Amino acid sequence: MAHAETFTRRLAADTLANSLWPVEERAQRLGRDLVLALLGAALLTVSAKVQVPMYPVPMTMQTYAVMVIAMAYGWKLGGATVALYLLQGTVGLPVFSAGGGVAYLAGPTGGYLIGFFVSAVAMGWLAERGWDRRLLLSVPAMALGTVITFALGLAYLSTLIGVERAVEAGLLPFLPGAAVKLALAAATLPLAWHLVRRVRRD
Repeated sequence: MAHAETFTRRLAADTLANSLWPVEERAQRLGRDLVLALLGAALLTVSAKVQVPMYPVPMTMQTYAVMVIAMAYGWKLGGATVALYLLQGTVGLPVFSAGGGVAYLAGPTGGYLIGFFVSAVAMGWLAERGWDRRLLLSVPAMALGTVITFALGLAYLSTLIGVERAVEAGLLPFLPGAAVKLALAAATLPLAWHLVRRVRRD
C-alpha cells in the first residue's frame, strides 16, 4: 500500500519525460535533457515539413508536435527545446516549413514561431501540475497553447498586412486543422500516461 502511494505521488510530480527516462544525478540529467532537446528540435523540423491534405489549406503537424513536446517535457525543457529549434532556424538551418534564416523569422510567420515558444512554456507549466493526465484537463491546456500561438502570430502579422487581412489569411483557413491537431494532442498525453501506469503496475 505504501509503495502504491509513493508511486502515485511520484507520478503526480513528474513529467512524462521524467517518468519514462528517470535520472538522479545532475550530470546525467543535463545529458538526458540535451538528448531530448535535440530529438524534440528534430521532431519539430520534420513536423514542419509534413503536409496533410486539409480544407481549405494543407495542414502541417508542427503545432501538434509543439503541444506534445511541451506537455511531455515540462516548461523548462519544453521551452528550451522550442528555443533551440528557433535558434537553429535563425542561424540559417532549413528547419522551418520553407527554409530558415533571420529574414524568415521576421516574415509573416514569425509571430507564430515565437508563439510556439510562449505556448510551450505555458503548456509545460500546466503539465507539471497534472494537466496532461486527463482528457478533461489536457483539452483546455492545449487550447490555451493554441490561442497563444494564434494571438502572437496574428498580432505580428497584423503589423504587416492589417488586422482584417491577418484574420482572413492567418486564422480562419487554419481553424479546422488546428481543431484536429488539438484533439489529437489532447488525447496523446493522457493515453501515454495510461500506458505508463499500466506497464509499471504489471
